[in-house]
Amino acid sequence: MTREIKIGNRLVGDGHPVYIIAEIGINHNGDLDITKQMIDAAAHAGVDAVKFQKRTPEICTPLEQQKQMRETPWGYITYLDYRYKVEFGEKEYLEIDRYCKKKGIEWFASVWDEQAVDFMEQFDTPAFKIPSASITDHNLLRHTRKTGRPLVISTGMSTIEQIRAAVEVVGTENLAITHCTSTYPCEPEELNLRMIRTLRDEFPCPVGYSGHEVGLVPPQVAVALGACMIERHLTLDRAMWGSDQAASVEPSGFERLVKYVRVAEASLGDGVKRVYESELSSLKKLRRVVIED
Repeated sequence: MTREIKIGNRLVGDGHPVYIIAEIGINHNGDLDITKQMIDAAAHAGVDAVKFQKRTPEICTPLEQQKQMRETPWGYITYLDYRYKVEFGEKEYLEIDRYCKKKGIEWFASVWDEQAVDFMEQFDTPAFKIPSASITDHNLLRHTRKTGRPLVISTGMSTIEQIRAAVEVVGTENLAITHCTSTYPCEPEELNLRMIRTLRDEFPCPVGYSGHEVGLVPPQVAVALGACMIERHLTLDRAMWGSDQAASVEPSGFERLVKYVRVAEASLGDGVKRVYESELSSLKKLRRVVIED
């Protein structure tokens, strides 16, 4: 069984370097200049891709929430108006596409509805992601699968039965699954990283980890448990306005995160015990040989 998919020019799965995604999401707060600074930071850290979120606000915002008032950087406005403020359109994504190509970094998006899928198709991104909130939207799953692009499904807020149903809809070919707990930020006790092994045991596709915790330790544990994809939210400053900022990693932290992941994957080895050449001098000096009668 080959547990791998191809995203852009990278093979992702067992035996390949961990694919690291910097989730920009909506941490840009609708500002293209901030977005470019975040792309710069991600490229400097050495991630494989940056990811955004694409919604059609009037579809994805529940009716009972649309007219709720909210304090925002743009004033006291309805929640639906806020969703439009942080939603990029064609002009912005054309510039994002140009800028990412200039920086030599892949980009794609989580798509929250069928119109969002159709919108993103024009940019020929290397993959689509289904966010945790939409894993039970089987029409969206089918619509996204029709594009033929690699698909990543996030599993926060979901039961194992709901995950199985989603995989039944899309099939396991060209599919990756990311374990996730949708709490921002998430306490260690609810990360449940052993679920990575559970998903690997049940599904024959690459399994990754999408984290929302504070700190940098869990991604390394996830890699040790078999995660071949790591996603964390990126921010320029965790004190910035926005619901995802507190569960995000600042640029200097992202540099360390990438370094730690690379050290973790290099440290795992193949499980075959051997004497390394680097040990030979120590063996010669320190090994006490006892000959039994």
